[in-house]
Amino acid sequence: MAKTSIITGSSSGIGRESAIALSKAGWNVVLTARRADALHETASLCESSENCMVLAGDVTDETFVKTLFSETMARFGRVDLLFNNAGVNSPAVPFEELTLETFQNVISVNLVGPFLCAREAVRVFKNQTPMGGRVINNGSLSAHTPRPNSAPYTASKHAMTGLSKCLALDGRAFDITCTQLDIGNAATALTARMEKGVLQPDGRRMAESTFDVAHVAAAVVHIAALPADVAVPHFTIMASKAPFAGRG
Repeated sequence: MAKTSIITGSSSGIGRESAIALSKAGWNVVLTARRADALHETASLCESSENCMVLAGDVTDETFVKTLFSETMARFGRVDLLFNNAGVNSPAVPFEELTLETFQNVISVNLVGPFLCAREAVRVFKNQTPMGGRVINNGSLSAHTPRPNSAPYTASKHAMTGLSKCLALDGRAFDITCTQLDIGNAATALTARMEKGVLQPDGRRMAESTFDVAHVAAAVVHIAALPADVAVPHFTIMASKAPFAGRG
């Protein structure tokens, strides 16, 4: 029987590549994001339409998240993996120019959404047979070291670390594991700007190295396939020349 995964933010980038890779590895994949047309494009790239379900919506909407999991259970009968991938950033502006709306939006998508999805996943994991499941949370190098003018995003990713640790601890007795996947400069539409130069802590603008997002997808498939008695609390994957320690 195929295992079932839910991938948030699977309309593009890391989420899309991970969904395609999981599908090719034989997983059922449930694709969710806000853009239905892009989700259907992802579905067309997956291995089989029979093992793929699309459900468009907003992961910060509690009602939608509950529907996401109930419809997944109705279609596939269980959930084995939640990849909390959906996330947003905000323009890099001086701290004093940040608006409350901007800060709250980043926290809502990057932290509240993953909380809501993880809560529903845990409810399913505890009550299905066999019991258990795996959560992979998309962290960031910014969960460890900030970029200049990145307070909303950096705060959300530091908070993700706390959420991931709590999931790992509270899920331990129920065969629930949690991995924080910290990614640095995977080549997607969001990192294209890095070729033109990114602001560094010393005030310079420097082009930064990126790497093929397919390697992130391969890491997701690898972690997802591990048995329940193997946990990977932290997994960092990054361009080998990307500034990380000290951020350059």
